[in-house]
Amino acid sequence: MKYIIVTGGVISGLGKGITTASIGRNLKNRGYKVTAIKIDPYLNINAGIMTPLQHGEICVLNDGGEVDLDLGNYERFLDVDLTADHDITTGNVYSTVLERERRGEFLGKTVQIIPHITNEIKNKLRTAAKRSGADVCLIEIGGTVGDYESMFYMEAIRQMRNEEPQGNMKFVHVTLFFDDTQGEQKTKPTQHSVREMRTLGLSPDYIIGRSSFPLKKETKEKISLFCDVPEECVISAYDVKILYEVPKIIDSQGLTDHLIKALNLQPPENPPESGWDEMVDKMKIVAATPDSEAVRLAIVGKYTELPDSYISVFEAVKHGSTAAGIKATAVLVSSEKIEDDVSVLENLKNYDGIIIPGAFGERGAKGMIQTAKFARENDIPFLGIGFGMQAAVIDFAQNVAGLNGANTTELDMETEYPVVDVTSKKLDISGFRGVMKVGEYEVAIKDDTLAKMIYGRDAISERFRNRYEINNDYVKILEEKGMVFSGEINGMKQIVELPEKKFFIGTLYHPQFKSRPQRAEPLFTELVKAAKENRK
Repeated sequence: MKYIIVTGGVISGLGKGITTASIGRNLKNRGYKVTAIKIDPYLNINAGIMTPLQHGEICVLNDGGEVDLDLGNYERFLDVDLTADHDITTGNVYSTVLERERRGEFLGKTVQIIPHITNEIKNKLRTAAKRSGADVCLIEIGGTVGDYESMFYMEAIRQMRNEEPQGNMKFVHVTLFFDDTQGEQKTKPTQHSVREMRTLGLSPDYIIGRSSFPLKKETKEKISLFCDVPEECVISAYDVKILYEVPKIIDSQGLTDHLIKALNLQPPENPPESGWDEMVDKMKIVAATPDSEAVRLAIVGKYTELPDSYISVFEAVKHGSTAAGIKATAVLVSSEKIEDDVSVLENLKNYDGIIIPGAFGERGAKGMIQTAKFARENDIPFLGIGFGMQAAVIDFAQNVAGLNGANTTELDMETEYPVVDVTSKKLDISGFRGVMKVGEYEVAIKDDTLAKMIYGRDAISERFRNRYEINNDYVKILEEKGMVFSGEINGMKQIVELPEKKFFIGTLYHPQFKSRPQRAEPLFTELVKAAKENRK
């Protein structure tokens, strides 16, 4: 197994995840099998019960892993399905070691950070890499070099480097270059960051510089001199409008060829993958469409303070836009503001389509239900995801089916008409974690429905993350009023439609998690098309 370790310097949030994914994409384009692992130094076991306002979206994997959003970037760029093993946190490392200690596996020894915690980190990394069957494993260490909380990860990597055969591990350091008032690209922060890395017994083999504009030759020369890295190993990763251009930018500077040679990678068994550059070219052509001709989509949610809370929804819109050949722009709208100001709701008429993504809890929920009602009454193309689907059902039950006060028991335990109710033991679906359905499940699609037209299949596999289900006690009443339930798992309804509308569909699953730039999720493609027709 070959390893590429990606660290960050100067500040966090530089784009290490995109850089890691881009390196992997280039290797995959050459025919190598690639996987990726994210290390997060926080003490949470995983991201499952963290608010998206902390670190952004909680990404859901096929095996039910609730992980950092960077794993979503890896999946989109590499077009692979990762597992929970590929997300390592301080919480899950410590819990594993302490559980072993309680079982007496350390034979009464004093359990310490070194060697026990560092050994567990190495074990987790090697196990995940081996199970993937990849030729190359990329490992991204969250935060910045010098962070106190990530010290023992750096120590584990240092030990691992010495244990691996010579040349099997290379280090990529992503750092920030900023322009001063006279346009000079400042290198001092990078110099200090590399110096800090060396105090930990590690040195970068490659430095990738994040900057507003391409790194100047004199900047690369200076970094090469002061950081002891060959000039050809100083790579410029400047700002771009389309993230999927980054692989080509860093590849054009020779990074991929240099890594293949440095890691002594043998010629791949698989043929090189093609189509990535063509996809990017098409995305650029679509993006160049005048804004006056673009369709406008409103994403109505409750975590609007941090756009990364909905990163996979934004990316799925891009993928669908590219597949449809129609430029689409997506704008976040706060569901809380809709509750407080009716003019915000009325402003939704200015959009060609509406998306309500997933959410938990009471805050902003009323605004989402109001939005579903508004989309239905004004016949605006609509896609509800997770709670977005539930909001559509609640509105329909209240305002069409005559079930006054109908609600979800998540918001009102005493509601007379619990049209959405908590997943309970009577819902016999193997694999549920208590009352949470999380991970990949197969959904049966009903014939002669919008869902069947969109997917063209009798069954689909999608990723879920929900505690509440449509209550079957009310399905017949809703169907009699015109609502269609077009997808199900063991009799439980997972897709809802309103056939008389231009485009109105909701899913309990989260289709955005399976969308890929070269393989767009069809729901988003069809939403963009419907929005275009609505705009006409």
